[in-house]
Amino acid sequence: MVSLCTGAFALAAAGLLDGRRATAHWQHTAALAERYPKVLVDDSVLYTDDGNVLTSAGAAAGLDLCLHLVRRDFGARVAGQLARRLVVPAHRTGGQAQFIDHPVPETDDDNLGPALQWAAARLHEPLTVDDMARRARMSPRTFYRRLQASTGTTPLQWLLGRRLAHAQSLLESTDLPIDRIGEESGLGTAANLRRHFTRQVGVSPSDYRRSFRTTRTSP
Repeated sequence: MVSLCTGAFALAAAGLLDGRRATAHWQHTAALAERYPKVLVDDSVLYTDDGNVLTSAGAAAGLDLCLHLVRRDFGARVAGQLARRLVVPAHRTGGQAQFIDHPVPETDDDNLGPALQWAAARLHEPLTVDDMARRARMSPRTFYRRLQASTGTTPLQWLLGRRLAHAQSLLESTDLPIDRIGEESGLGTAANLRRHFTRQVGVSPSDYRRSFRTTRTSP
């Protein structure tokens, strides 16, 4: 049994995913997990293979899963030939995490919102918690507490997430070298960018750029 994208809901409704690891498009995995708590939902992968039950993320990931099935049944050579016919990579590195959009969190706090927007526009600068707290007209301790209550994350985690999201945008839309993207996103050196990016997104910046552009240009 194979499901593509939101087809996982049909398999889950039939009880075929109970106790199994499964995925769907990242925009729907939260609903899948909430509706079917017995399913081990993983929103970080392109597809799952649990022997005789397989699931995939979005439309492009459906091709990844189908190529995986061909590779499993007929070998890598045949899968590679099919991939060339489809003008897609025979195998993509990383998972869904590289495609998930991470917008600036909304907050009802009148002081936090402008301070976060101010920081998001200055990611290339060496921002600190004290800088953001002063902008919000709060003490660092109060700023920390209110940001965590409002967004569920700490100031440094929020700042790292915004810098990684900016790095993703630059990788998608520019040909800037990796070290320059590290500077522009506020992550400093290329090595520091690679370390944080690979840990958070699941692929290196170079692999992300290559994978993203291949996915976006494939028919």
